[in-house]
Order: sequence, then C-alpha cells, then structure tokens
Amino acid sequence: MPVTDVTTDPEALTLTLTADFAAPVERLWEAFTDPRQLERFWGPPGYPATFTEFDLTAGGRARYHMTSPKGEEFHGVWEFLEIDGPRTFTALDSFADADGTPLAEMPTSRMVFAFDQTATGSRLVNTTYFDSAEALEKVVAMGAVEGATMAINQLDRVLDGLRAYAAGKGTQTEILDDTHVRITRLIEGPIDLVWRAHQEAELVQQWLLGPDGWRMSVCEIDGSVGGRYRYQWEPLEGTEGETFGFDGETLLTEAPHRAVTTEHMTGTEFPSTLNDLNLYEEDGATLITLLIEYPDKETRDIVLATGMTDGMEASYGRLEGVLAGV
Repeated sequence: MPVTDVTTDPEALTLTLTADFAAPVERLWEAFTDPRQLERFWGPPGYPATFTEFDLTAGGRARYHMTSPKGEEFHGVWEFLEIDGPRTFTALDSFADADGTPLAEMPTSRMVFAFDQTATGSRLVNTTYFDSAEALEKVVAMGAVEGATMAINQLDRVLDGLRAYAAGKGTQTEILDDTHVRITRLIEGPIDLVWRAHQEAELVQQWLLGPDGWRMSVCEIDGSVGGRYRYQWEPLEGTEGETFGFDGETLLTEAPHRAVTTEHMTGTEFPSTLNDLNLYEEDGATLITLLIEYPDKETRDIVLATGMTDGMEASYGRLEGVLAGV
C-alpha cells in the first residue's frame, strides 16, 4: 500500500500523511491537480468524491462532495493559497454546505501537499495544520486517519492506468477492515455494456452463475431507487448442492457508474450486506469495483471462506464472453 505513515502531533497541531509511489513527481502532481483524476481517489471507499469546481490559482477554490452508499452528500471546499507546481500547493480546507459556504461549527484547516522525487519514484507528504487541539481531535474522531489512508491507497490504480494495474490479475479481493471487503476485476468491454450486464435480467442470467454446474432459475431486477431484485440458483444434474437465492433493494443508482444495493439470503434471518458497485472505463476496458459491507467480522470471514472470489472469477470470465456477443 502506498501510505507508509500517518502521524498526529497534538503539540504542533498537525496531521501528517506520507505515501510513496512508483511514478515521477510530475505524474503525481497531475493526479492531484486534475479534478477528474482526483475524484477517482480522494473519497475513501464507499464515499466517492465529485469535484464541481476546480480553479487551481492562488485565491481560486475547489468544491466537491462525497456521496455515501445511501446517497447522503458531504460537502467540502478548498481555497488555494500557494501553488508551486509540480512540487507543492497549499489550500484551506473547510467543511461546507451544499452551496459551498464553510460551516462555522466545523474546523477549517490548512493543507500543504509536498511532492518530492525518490530513488524509486515520488513521495507525497500531506501535512494538515489545525488552529487548536480540539479541532485536531474532532477531525481525528471523525475517522480522518482511516479515511485518508484508504483514500490515498487508491491512487496506484490512477497512476498506473487500468490495464497496468489490473489486466491479467483476475478477480482481486482486499480486506479493508473488519467489515469491508473490496473486490476488483478488469473487464474487456465498454462501461455501458458492463452496466447493462448488471441491470438487464436477460444478460445477468447468462453470466452471474458462479462455479460451473449451476443455473439461475429466477432473475427479477428493478434497478430504480427503492426497487427490489431477486436471484435464485439451482444445481444442474450431477452437481451437489441445494437451491438458494438472494434478494435486496436498490438504495442508489447513478448510471452507468454506480449502484448500491442491499443483499439478503432469501428465506433466512441472516443480516443483509451493503453492496456498492462502481464502474470506471479506460481505453475500452471497465474496472468493476465492488465494496461489500458486512454486519461484523465473523460474517465477513464466513462468506470469504466459501470460495467467493473463485466463484466471482468464473462469473466475470463468462461476463466477458457475454459482452463479446452483445
């Protein structure tokens, strides 16, 4: 992971994050100063950022919001103070309302981004200065350390490009914390087709089958917010196993980029998971990122032990074949 250290200093009133990358300083600078690239990693998993304004000049400002899996928006604004590309820039960072007005009850901090060359690439040192120990404690208590770490650890995929980052690696499963797992798979095909393959029942039934020997006997999908879906699988002759299924509700949809749903095993009292699907296209290929939130660590470990990753890889392999025929 790129982040090597996160340190809080109550005496200096600072929060400092350090991360190393196998990319030149100029490439790192570009990722932080191009809003389309920045929004691909600035929000932590489950809270992607959208920049609606970005004026990289002294006195200029940037506005953004992060959208939760349930559609809640959390707004922020930067006021750029000093810019010395490609080495450093400084900005005031404020929590804001939907109009971009800083919230008086929340702390405003000064962020300094420094980019330095290393023997293997470049290093980011992001130092945030606070006005008081109370302000520092408040932001840390809100999860700033964990959120910043997970956000910056997403930057490799932006710097490398999707094919270098994910092509040929198959389905990758990452445990982010006790209740969150991130699954990624690069699919050869445009984002519109990958989106359709997740939303249209006649396409879903052709690929979302897991290991060989199963068929999807029920596939009902209402992808609108508040709509419900139901899947059911049954074993083919000669395959061991019993019929099972899942059902859930769509909480958020932003075609063709994001869909958030609940997932519950039909006919059981098991708690639901929260499944946050994100799609991003580059050079004719689409990266599928699925963030799954489990109710607890025990449930997470039970599900992972079922061979979920292997089953998903079999399904994604079929998906590429389906897309080739659409």
